[in-house]
Amino acid sequence: MSGKVIFIGAGPGDPELLTMKGYKAIEKADVIIYAGSLVNKQVLDHRKEESEVYNSASLDLNQIIEIIEEAIKNEKLVARVHTGDPSIYGAIGEQIRELKNRNIEYEVIPGVSSVFGTASVLEAELTLPEISQTVIITRPEGRTPKPEDESLTSLASHHATMCIFLGIGMIDKVVEDLSEEYDENTPVAVVRKATWEDQLIIKGTLKTIAQKVKDENITKTAMIIVGDVLDPGDFTPSKLYDKNFKHEYR
Repeated sequence: MSGKVIFIGAGPGDPELLTMKGYKAIEKADVIIYAGSLVNKQVLDHRKEESEVYNSASLDLNQIIEIIEEAIKNEKLVARVHTGDPSIYGAIGEQIRELKNRNIEYEVIPGVSSVFGTASVLEAELTLPEISQTVIITRPEGRTPKPEDESLTSLASHHATMCIFLGIGMIDKVVEDLSEEYDENTPVAVVRKATWEDQLIIKGTLKTIAQKVKDENITKTAMIIVGDVLDPGDFTPSKLYDKNFKHEYR
């Protein structure tokens, strides 16, 4: 496995949510580049004592690639450790493009996204029959621009379950945009650092959630989930376990 880069999803925080494949890759890595405070450093505890470790929070893309190039030149295995699952807001696309340009071998190991870590601590199913069968994963527009037809208001028009990354610092604007389509009493949950030991769960509605977030002084590292699946009341069960319904998926 020498002379290769492995992108690893480290999961949402709980080190036991690191996959076995990711665990083994970190264990064998000669060089580890991890995504700063977003990654629970306990997922690196089993690394080789002599491995080189870099915190990418203080590095730009060119510096990351330089470290990788030097390691590959010496036939070393590089573990590029990202939070959650690297395919969602993980910025691996730009890194992979640079690796391809340099003919550097790589692979991607998926991880448990913070979306699903958040759903687990909320004890919520994001897709309930006749309430929502669609999950929208998005973020508000900030320094990173978005296509015009992906505005929060446009996406909210579907009244689906919405999972919003990177929006807690602009909670007032998020609520304003969503309220153009969702009812003000639509349930909302905000979870800071889901699955970490110091996680914090706040529940409310579009009408109340912004003030609750401010009262707790939450400004980063939090997921916003919006939708009636969070407080569904009585709902129709799925056909999956209906005694009168037979199909190949049971």
